[in-house]
Amino acid sequence: MSRPKNFVSDFRDHPRESCGVFGIFGDPKAAEHTYLGLYALQHRGQESSGIAASNGNEIVLHKDMGLVWSVFSDPYIMPKLAGSSAIGHNRYSTTGSSGLKNAQPLLIQFKGGQLAAAHNGNLVNAAELRRSMEERGSIFQTTSDSEIVLHLIARSKKDSIEEMIIDALMKIEGAYCFVFLTPSKLIAARDPHGFRPLCLGNAGGASVVASESCALDIIGADYTRGVEPGEVITVDKEGMESKKLPSGSRSALCIFEYIYFSRPDSIIFDEKVDKTRRQLGKKLAEEAPADADIVIAIPDSANTAALGYAQASGLRFEIGLIRNHYVGRSFIAPHQRERDLDVKVKFNPVTGVLRKKRVVVVEDSIVRGTTLKKLVRLIRHAGAAEVHVRVSSPPVVSPCFYGIDISSRGELIASSKCIGDIRQYIGADSLAYLSVKGMLSAVPEGGLHCTACFSGDYPTATPVNFSKELFSAGAKKTHDM
Repeated sequence: MSRPKNFVSDFRDHPRESCGVFGIFGDPKAAEHTYLGLYALQHRGQESSGIAASNGNEIVLHKDMGLVWSVFSDPYIMPKLAGSSAIGHNRYSTTGSSGLKNAQPLLIQFKGGQLAAAHNGNLVNAAELRRSMEERGSIFQTTSDSEIVLHLIARSKKDSIEEMIIDALMKIEGAYCFVFLTPSKLIAARDPHGFRPLCLGNAGGASVVASESCALDIIGADYTRGVEPGEVITVDKEGMESKKLPSGSRSALCIFEYIYFSRPDSIIFDEKVDKTRRQLGKKLAEEAPADADIVIAIPDSANTAALGYAQASGLRFEIGLIRNHYVGRSFIAPHQRERDLDVKVKFNPVTGVLRKKRVVVVEDSIVRGTTLKKLVRLIRHAGAAEVHVRVSSPPVVSPCFYGIDISSRGELIASSKCIGDIRQYIGADSLAYLSVKGMLSAVPEGGLHCTACFSGDYPTATPVNFSKELFSAGAKKTHDM
């Protein structure tokens, strides 16, 4: 996808989010509640949004490019989505270009009837499967890896839709949380490694599944539990049934969900994000204290870790940067001549807090370092005497194949520079990261998590066709931004 010359891809040195999914069955306001659930999950994807709803006989779909509120702003849309079951999706593309054809849910008509699907994750054997199916005559309407699963379902020789879905899931590898909708059933599935979070809730008798529990809260649903790795849940008028796929070779819960992706008020992997994020900050203070006066966060995702750092270090926590929430994740200046305009539009320093202070700046992760460099300069210009950067995760040194948009080592500053060189590049007086050991000790059941982006230890085989592109510096991106 082409971009204007002065396009700013992101204000922060972070990987991009994976997608958000939501499903509900047995609720006369299913589409309306799905809309609210997607609104709560907006942080997981801002490119497109969609809802597929069933009245028991037919599935109706509406999707478009843009944020949730804009996609469903027309008052005539929701009445068309009447029914007691629905699924929804917010998309950020990691495989497949950004465009309406790849927006989800996807809806097909096949021998088993209508089937809608929404997917969060990334399949590592997608290219291999697609090439094989195309050689045998399959025609694809999208470039998304999610469509491959629908083809596999349609090809299955099994008798029931549940068996067809399980048969298809047995052929794919990588990270996925799927919600499927037939006219009479809701089916949710999580991959055997458990990369992405998916939770189960109850709203007055209606069954709900969502990427994070914040989507349950907004509709007044009670959190029941996390969908287990490899679990396939079917909900229909007869009730709920659970089946299990064969276990993965190892558990691989994405640790970046705690560090950055998930909202701090959510429960993921059956644990509170806020509590875990505070522990990361506290462990960072133990490992990397600083002789300073105050602690500030780069808002908003580092706020909780900064509070933990302040509590453990005994330093005073202050609001040193104000974030402009009316600026989107992409910003184009009509006449961008000032070098730091992108940062100044989104962040404003609180001069009275920063002037003549030795400041600890807590950030949750660094990918490229370019935006952090501008922020350090901004804080210095506001009068800070010293700027000490502390990062509540280890250096990101390896690409991700499981739904995070870190596509090549060339993007990752820590893959080619030592910490001293990174400190010099961003202009900080000191720089320290949380160690991998410290991170795992701060996260519940740390040994069950995927740390591939920090360690290069991948829980699955890496895609053969990606290896050269992804691991070569400056390579052309395979994943879409």
